Amino acid sequence: MPKLAAQVAPQRSTQYAQLASELAAPELRLSPLGSHIQHIEPAILGGQEYLLIDLDQPLDEALLHDLGTLAMTSAHFEFFGQIGDVEGPLLRPLTPTFQPTLPPDILTARRYRGKTNEMLTQFMLNIARFSSAFAHRPWNTLRLYDPLAGGGTTLFAGLMLGMDVAGSDIDRQTIDGAAQFLQQYGKEQRIGCKVRSETLKNIGKRWWIEIKQGDITQRALLTRADVGDGEQALHGFKKPHLIVTDLPYGIQHNGELIALLEKALPVWVEVIDKGGAIAFSWDATRFPREEMIDLVKKVPGLIVLDDAPYNALTHQVDRVIKRRDILVAIRDESP
Repeated sequence: MPKLAAQVAPQRSTQYAQLASELAAPELRLSPLGSHIQHIEPAILGGQEYLLIDLDQPLDEALLHDLGTLAMTSAHFEFFGQIGDVEGPLLRPLTPTFQPTLPPDILTARRYRGKTNEMLTQFMLNIARFSSAFAHRPWNTLRLYDPLAGGGTTLFAGLMLGMDVAGSDIDRQTIDGAAQFLQQYGKEQRIGCKVRSETLKNIGKRWWIEIKQGDITQRALLTRADVGDGEQALHGFKKPHLIVTDLPYGIQHNGELIALLEKALPVWVEVIDKGGAIAFSWDATRFPREEMIDLVKKVPGLIVLDDAPYNALTHQVDRVIKRRDILVAIRDESP
């Protein structure tokens, strides 16, 4: 049976030094490739960190395509312990067929305080899609909503992958800045961007941005709105298939985080499509995973995923956030 070598993505930032090492294997197991993985183990080849993967079948076109979307591995190879009289390890490069809709540098071009790591953002989008009822649908048929969009990194990742995206945030400066960045980025990259703004009663200003490249058209909706105003913020935008967000880290008391989620989660259940997935990260240093699961399970219509490897997504960010975790829940498909 074939053996695959996946190079763990290098991380330049010391703040996130172990991010890919900790999350590469869970991402592979949750991907469509996961059902074909017989065994996976870490290895050092040529001084670089890899995962060696035993598969139960050769890679087909669909699996090869999905490899190109992974965030925590940067290159993939067929692995040979020996070929004829030539001793290994020997690697044959694989070329994933996935092509990003927007240039990947859209994720790194904008810098702002509190920005979520780009690799983590793409990882969360991946595991949300892999976990949803829409796992085998192309990215460009899916819609994303980030209800705590901040400076827009999650939205930019969604656009890069091919989705239509919507984001809202109560902070006027951050949401306006994200909209203005998209316009400027489009000009610099010579990508068509048609912009329209409007003001909704009881909500505030919204930006509609239509991004057009050849016969490919994507829509981005950015709204100044509170986390509890998701239904109004998404007016005119079809139900999202994925809700992905990074909860704020500045919350000092658990009561504030509980209040935020008690307001947000029932709204997210209402606005997301049935079978859709919600993925969010939070500072688990102060708020343990067990308590978060209990909180989410209280919301009718949500099914928390906590079997392996969903229960192994904890990772360290820095000296302050010693444990950041990720929770994935599915919107019940029943009537």
